[in-house]
Amino acid sequence: MKYKVTLNNRVYEVEVEHGEAMLIDEYEAKAPAAPTPAAAPAPAAAPAAAAAPVPAGVGEAVTSPMPGNILKINVTVGQKVNEGDVLLILEAMKMENEVVSTKAGTVSQILVNQGAVVETGTALVLIA
Repeated sequence: MKYKVTLNNRVYEVEVEHGEAMLIDEYEAKAPAAPTPAAAPAPAAAPAAAAAPVPAGVGEAVTSPMPGNILKINVTVGQKVNEGDVLLILEAMKMENEVVSTKAGTVSQILVNQGAVVETGTALVLIA
């Protein structure tokens, strides 16, 4: 199988065969070209779980530690949780990761839905 891995703005093309990895190509990653001023930008569609500002006064946000997909939400609004309780399961790179409560309290708001795609730092759950 061939993979492209970007590390420190360098792209490495790697082929893995029967447990052995072999570097095929290496090159510098380039940023996408900026749109020309003549072209009017299309209105951007908001992703389902875009990082939105956290409402003030409703609790402390538990954020996504990495980009991924929300597989399962284990809590409901109004549920009491303890520090370390698993709030939801985040799938990233075919691995299921537990997102845990950072403090004891009550779930005041769930900011994502099951199946949502989130980025690092996206507020997921508010705990008051």
